[in-house]
Amino acid sequence: MSFVQFSKVSLAFGDRDILKDVSINLSRGTKAALAGANGSGKTTLMKVLAGIIHPDSGERAVQKETRISYLPQSGIVHKGRSLAAEADSAFQRGYELEAELEAIGDALVKKPTNTKVLLHRHQEIHEELEQMLWYRRDALVEQILLGLGFERSDFSRRVEEFSGGWQMRIALAKVLLEDPDILLLDEPTNYLDLEARNWLEQFLQNFPGGFLLVSHDRYFLDTTVNEVYEIFSGSLKPYAGNYSKYEKQREVEIEGLLARYAQQQEEIKKLEDFIRRFGAKATKAAQAQERQKMLDKMERIEIPENLKQIRFRFPPAPHSGQIVLDLEGIGKTYDGEKWILKELSLVIEKGERFVIAGRNGAGKTTLLRILSGEDANFEGSFRLGSGVNIGYFSQDNAEKICGEKSILESLEEECPLDLVPKARDLLASFLFRGDDVYKSLDVLSGGEKSRLALLRLLLKPVNLLILDEPTNHLDLHSKDVLLSALSDFGGTILFVSHDRGFIESLATKVLELKEGKQRVFPGDYRYYLEKIEAENTLSENYVQQKKGEDKAQGKIESKEEKNPGQLSWEESKRRRSEMRKLEKDLEILLEKIASFEEQLAVLHENLSKPEVYMDGDKSKKIQEEITAIEKKLEDAHLVWEDLEIKRESLL
Repeated sequence: MSFVQFSKVSLAFGDRDILKDVSINLSRGTKAALAGANGSGKTTLMKVLAGIIHPDSGERAVQKETRISYLPQSGIVHKGRSLAAEADSAFQRGYELEAELEAIGDALVKKPTNTKVLLHRHQEIHEELEQMLWYRRDALVEQILLGLGFERSDFSRRVEEFSGGWQMRIALAKVLLEDPDILLLDEPTNYLDLEARNWLEQFLQNFPGGFLLVSHDRYFLDTTVNEVYEIFSGSLKPYAGNYSKYEKQREVEIEGLLARYAQQQEEIKKLEDFIRRFGAKATKAAQAQERQKMLDKMERIEIPENLKQIRFRFPPAPHSGQIVLDLEGIGKTYDGEKWILKELSLVIEKGERFVIAGRNGAGKTTLLRILSGEDANFEGSFRLGSGVNIGYFSQDNAEKICGEKSILESLEEECPLDLVPKARDLLASFLFRGDDVYKSLDVLSGGEKSRLALLRLLLKPVNLLILDEPTNHLDLHSKDVLLSALSDFGGTILFVSHDRGFIESLATKVLELKEGKQRVFPGDYRYYLEKIEAENTLSENYVQQKKGEDKAQGKIESKEEKNPGQLSWEESKRRRSEMRKLEKDLEILLEKIASFEEQLAVLHENLSKPEVYMDGDKSKKIQEEITAIEKKLEDAHLVWEDLEIKRESLL
């Protein structure tokens, strides 16, 4: 069985121990998450597992021919190819095997003495190519790219044209297409929308290999893993069960740790008090020295920042009227033809928490920019209710943060007076810990600016929060702090998020944007998903019923026929005729593919017979036939894919 195993692995950076005697075993079938506070060493451990970083000590054992694929958090840029060609490069192993097949064929022509060995290897390569679905690679590329949110029209685009987030989606697609024995995924959901995350969940649930992943999406972890490894103070400890079960177990352990910490702090205080009071007195000096030795030998219990329970409330939301937002006929187009938003009318009332759902490009961010006043170029109108005061968060606004002031100074200036003493704790909850609070605003990264902008917004007295991806760049602890504050918020919230757990915990209504249309679902996110699933099931049942009726009547009916008036009679007739021809071509083609596969099976069987492989001429002739039929089979698969695409366009 394929595996990668660590035994007592240690690694230090300077005087800091990142990993201390860590042991872990990953094999096919492993479905594990790696947990720990920011900066605890999760990414470092991933890189050691991948063989990128070498540990200071310990053993790393990898089963022979075990294939490991690693996806980093960020930093991958592709160039020089089309999207389809870049994705196809994940099959490098297949191209190498094909080249080896050709070399074996050339060698067999020369009647070598090791013919039997070459033929055995020839068979091994064919089996490996079949196992990696080499002859279906084009279909796999399409399936995974579409699942991760790309459009078919993107396939021919140069990879340089895609933004950083889409570059990481390309990298994720390639890692999945490599079909490794062990997958190492470091924050794979960072750049995925909700639909792509759902698709990745399904992929990992069905993935036959093993994987270890880091993610700050609790729902994603709960649906994909059945064990959790936590890095804590350099040590690695396993927990059975999904992420929520791990959190419950860890909560009990942390309560015990905090109790021991409090007990130790009390003991330290007593020792220090005694030393301070009697250290200078001759009669007590020996006892004071003894207590100092006890203090020096004591193994201190450290409480990481992420374990400190931090909770804060918004400033009271100013009073507003019952109607907070009234939208009438909102429309937006960038090219004058395709409408991102069209005739959107909606009333949002006080206290409602609307999540906006829809695929990338559906207009979610566009709508938020319009309502926040960032985009004035739109059709229709909207009216703010009486006394409404907007607080708007977006990644773009975060980039405007600059100046020479420190993070701490900046926050203290904006804090309400009662929260100033808690400024450092608040910053810690948003991942600004230790000396980070003294960084100047000018040197902050994009993610740091985003976190600071969100925290500053939460401290302002507003009654309408418009939030675009507020959980980006936050770890699970910080998300919990944010969610707690938003749950207690007395105003109205309109938000976009790709974190399903966050949405389910906060939203009370759903606004769905889809292809220039919109619908409101008067319930939480689970209600919305149930309604969508019911609609899809009803639609599928209707399609199957119609197909059954059409088959009974001996005809095939296109989608356009189900909507009379959309197409002219002549166009409908042409499409029906074209569909019948396509169906006939597909039937003939599938028969050819089956015939080619049967011929290949017979030829491979003949090639394995001693009277054939011992005869160089016979062996060469059969090998040439195999090569010719394999080429025909590959061409037939390409034609089949083209016909399927044409068929789908007519449905």
